[in-house]
Amino acid sequence: MTRPQRKKLVRRTRTPQPPAERVNQRWAMDFVSDRLVDGRRFRVWTLVDLFTRECLALYPERSITGQQVAAELAIVVARRGAPETITVDNGPEFSSRAMEAWSEAAGVELAFIAPGKPVENAFIESFNGRLRDEFLNVEIFLDLADLACKLKHWRSDYNHCRPHSALADQTPEEFARRQARAAQGSPDGGPCGAVLEPSRACRGEPDPTVQTLPAATIFERSYPEPG
Repeated sequence: MTRPQRKKLVRRTRTPQPPAERVNQRWAMDFVSDRLVDGRRFRVWTLVDLFTRECLALYPERSITGQQVAAELAIVVARRGAPETITVDNGPEFSSRAMEAWSEAAGVELAFIAPGKPVENAFIESFNGRLRDEFLNVEIFLDLADLACKLKHWRSDYNHCRPHSALADQTPEEFARRQARAAQGSPDGGPCGAVLEPSRACRGEPDPTVQTLPAATIFERSYPEPG
């Protein structure tokens, strides 16, 4: 019996990707794993913009499927806009039918690295190493809600308060703001040569654009109370 041929995947490629040159040109995503204080394992889905070096999302769960990745990507895209490509490894979550359907619907190309070649996704590997060294190896996590709350604070600090030499010693958030201003016709990064002030988060001030929820409800969507 002749098996029907599967439709060719038109938005997947293993062609080496050039360096990103603009916001939302290239993202990268991966997973990192660890354990809660009671020994239960968890995974964190990580997503970064390879041009601004911003961490766009950190999503923790006991296990994460391709369908969950697609759902979280849809949330980020709704807030930020879609990338042209996302660099990924060959894990089953990223090569799943759910991800195939999402990439087709969103018009985003999934750029798969060669098997066994994590160097082709070097920045996300470096980012995951920093996440492990600075966060996972030094914090204790009581449960998933505790982990998610602490991840939120670490991500804010990473984006707003950590200068990168590759960004001319700017933080990812500052670099992204300057790029946005440049796109609006102010190449110096601020109106009339003005120097951009540090972000509220880096100055330790509350950000009015971020809604603060009670700890018990922050992750109600992902972690409902036991029945």
